[in-house]
Amino acid sequence: MEFGLGGMIVGSLRVRLVVRESRTLKDKRRVVQNIKDRLRNAFNVSIAEIDAQDNRQLIVLGIAMVGNESRQVISSLDRIVDALRGHPVAELLDYEKEI
Repeated sequence: MEFGLGGMIVGSLRVRLVVRESRTLKDKRRVVQNIKDRLRNAFNVSIAEIDAQDNRQLIVLGIAMVGNESRQVISSLDRIVDALRGHPVAELLDYEKEI
């Protein structure tokens, strides 16, 4: 049996958020963990904090998703951005999407 990369679509997001009420890194980490858990459960994505770990208010996340149709991957990444826009504590500053 042969396995190839044909039909595999990889999409990624790099998102920047701000947590204005965060006073400590512990406050920020609580918000980051909440976001990561929610996105993993809702969208089955891989997610990691990739920058600004020592900044108590800035969150930079890398999010990756694999699928077999680009339309489905793009749609899911767009829904993730929408979910982040509606987060009650973290404010979405900007994002970069790549397929």
